[in-house]
This record gives sequence, structure tokens and C-alpha cells, in this order.
Amino acid sequence: MAVELPADIQERCKELGKGVGYALKVLCRQLEDNPLLGSPLGVPSLYVAQIDGETFEDCPELNVHYAYGPPQLGEGQVQIRSVEAIQMPTLEREVRGDDQAPDPHLEGRQVTAAWQRIEAWLRAHAPASYASLRAGASEGEISALEDTLGVRVPAGLKALWSLRAGVHDMRGAGFLLDDQTLMDLDAVAAFYRQQMLFQQRNRDEESPTWRPSWIPFCSFWVDDRSFGLYLDTDSGQLCHFSRYAERWPKYASLTVYLEEIADALDAPSLASGSKPGLAGGALVWGPPTHPDPQNPWVAYTG
Repeated sequence: MAVELPADIQERCKELGKGVGYALKVLCRQLEDNPLLGSPLGVPSLYVAQIDGETFEDCPELNVHYAYGPPQLGEGQVQIRSVEAIQMPTLEREVRGDDQAPDPHLEGRQVTAAWQRIEAWLRAHAPASYASLRAGASEGEISALEDTLGVRVPAGLKALWSLRAGVHDMRGAGFLLDDQTLMDLDAVAAFYRQQMLFQQRNRDEESPTWRPSWIPFCSFWVDDRSFGLYLDTDSGQLCHFSRYAERWPKYASLTVYLEEIADALDAPSLASGSKPGLAGGALVWGPPTHPDPQNPWVAYTG
């Protein structure tokens, strides 16, 4: 039985440490022999396995999410879905300084700078995507959302929403990584209430489907929230969600996520994973799995 290790996961391993790739290969060989090695996540086909960082050189402790068999995959198939460090590497902690609280003003400036780079690129190269942008939210609108959610919106997300509070339902709106769309404030509130209701019915605190500190950020499409990203206000991480109750960290912060997009647009040859491209005046990350014959995709090379 072969274990599928997607290219974006291999790139993620390089970011996490020199020894992560080797450690993951060892785990893949173990999964070939025993695909039920990990712990079930409470959703059919989904499991998580841990890698002890002390066992491998230059490798932090890891959570490895993977899928095995139906309904996620075919019979007997295994696919690695994500690899995330349970604790930041020592060097990163030293650079940041764990004793220092993050500066909210700095976070807001960083998010603003990254978003302005993205928007400038859309204005110059992807008019369809640029046209999808909504106006920014007022301070009162964001405060009203905080009252609705019962949670404080972090400075970075507040800065972004003050610039652009979502997108219109039109072609070109899915210009974020993985062709996802920026949720508007009404969608954020509605999805948050829905998820909290599900959690209240579930009443499983060991494996919660949603926490009060999680703020949804972007989704598969404007009116389709089968998967997307949320901001964990406790950790500052951007995390993946799906309708199958998949939840895991994906980006260290909103700033890191937006800067990754902006960097890929500025230097597409250096982008890891999906590459930026244009299709009918819209930014589309690809090459697309299901290309639109009416709007052929062309890689952007700068």
C-alpha cells in the first residue's frame, strides 16, 4: 500500500526543519504496514499521528493529519493531509521572544502592508478580481460584530476588514490561496453562530467542532462554506476547517498568510505549491484542476 505525499506537504516539511522530511517518510512506511496507526478524529477516514521530535534530528514534535479509505479516499488508499509542529522550533521562539506580548499596532501595520501589495497587484493585473472587492467596514460595524460573536477581533483582522470587508458574489472573487474567498461580516456572523450551535449540540469538549475563540475568515466560495480558514484568536494561527469537522493549523498567523500571497505575486518563480495565474481577468491559483475552457488559465511570470 503506497502512501500519497502531496507536493505541498513536502514543501511544508522543508519549512518546518531539515529532519522533518525524513521523519515523515518513516511514518509513511509505518502507515503502509498499519494505516490505523493514528488516532481517529471522530470523522470517517480522518486520523492524526504524532511524531516525537526527540527521535529525529532537526525535527520538532509534529501532528500529522491523514486520510485513509472511504469516504475521503478509495479503498486502501492513504494520503497525508497536513503536517504541523506542535511547538515552534527553538530558534523561532528565540527570535520572537516568548516573554514579549505581540504588538497589536505592528500586527495591524503588517497586515495592512501585505494586503495593499495584494490589492495593488489585483488592480494592475486582475481587474475581475479587483472588481469583486467590497468596501471596508467601519469601526462601528466591526464593534457590532464583536458584540455578536462575544469575542474581540484581533488587530490584524480588524485592519484587514477596515480595508476590505469581504467580496461580492461574482467571477474573480476566489483570488485567495486555494481559490478561496474573503468572507463578509454577515457571513462571518452567520457561520460562527451555526458552528457554535453545532458545538452546543455536540457537547464534546475533548474534540470540539468549534470554539468561541475561532473567527471564520475565508471560505470555498461566497455562499459555500464547505471548507475555509478561521483565525484562532488564542494562538494567532490561521486554521483549516471543513464540513467534515476537519480542524488543523495551516499558517502561523494572518500576516504570514497574506505575505505568502503577496510574495508569490511579486516573485511567482519562487512560489511553493500553487502558482499565480490569470483566467479571464481573474487571479486563479494553479494550474487549475478543472480549467474553464471559456477562460483559459495562463501562468503569471512577472
